[in-house]
Amino acid sequence: MLSRKNKLLLFKLLSLFSVVRGYNILVITLAQYLASIFILAPNATFKSVVLDLNLFLIVTASALVIASGYIINNFYDAEKDLINKPRKSMLDRLVSQRFKLTTYFILNFLAVLAASYISFRAVLFFSSYIFGIWLYSHKLKRIPFLGNLVSASLAIAPFFVVFVYYRNFETVIFVHALFLFLLILAREMIKDLENMAGDMAQNYKTVPILYGPKISKILIGFLIVLTLVPSILLIRTFDVGYMHLYFVACIALLGLFLILLWKAGGKKHYVWLHNILKFIIVAGVFSILLIDVDLVLNRIL
Repeated sequence: MLSRKNKLLLFKLLSLFSVVRGYNILVITLAQYLASIFILAPNATFKSVVLDLNLFLIVTASALVIASGYIINNFYDAEKDLINKPRKSMLDRLVSQRFKLTTYFILNFLAVLAASYISFRAVLFFSSYIFGIWLYSHKLKRIPFLGNLVSASLAIAPFFVVFVYYRNFETVIFVHALFLFLLILAREMIKDLENMAGDMAQNYKTVPILYGPKISKILIGFLIVLTLVPSILLIRTFDVGYMHLYFVACIALLGLFLILLWKAGGKKHYVWLHNILKFIIVAGVFSILLIDVDLVLNRIL
């Protein structure tokens, strides 16, 4: 049996994991490596990509900055989350605000340190990334639609830095990026509908608060329709192997999403819609393996 002190320590570790959303960071790390192997550096060997020290440092710095970003966002949203996410907020509060800030600065320092082993340009990028996340959390997220655009841009930044590292400027890369960006932007706007109660209490000027849920749903629907464009291009124009099955499934699921969006009328519905988009994004990470099934089978067998 665990002692009371050990139980408290365990809960604090779970609290910190909840604050930094460790599960999201694991998915993003996996996505960076899979994108590098199957999309950005398809001609490189599996071993050369996995053992690339610079790529490892880029992925590590990305993970550290993202974790620190979740911490500073949690710090500024503490009061709002008490309304929007009471259960998660109670778990998060097991770790003091002072400890969160200390961890925030340590993670950022380690990220810049890791970047310094790559190049000065990497240091500039990750320093700008850290500042961008802070500016978003402190100011920009309160500005309607601009906050959503910035949030979606920050979310795809870890993939942008890997893309620049490999200097792969093929059109298919930009189409993949557009698909992901539109999905994330739609998800950010769904979160605004989901969190209206807390946003109103904290005087956040989001799109659904300023213009109403109906206008917000129209904008989200428009983004989802736009998402169908890169989906169709990736099915019909580009060679993405068996990953085209993923995009076919996405079109069907996004069609269902539009129907549910139109009928949605409360937080419970918006949570479901948010989870649908989250499922599509996470499934997309694992579906990257379908681009070259032969390579995957050769590594397993």
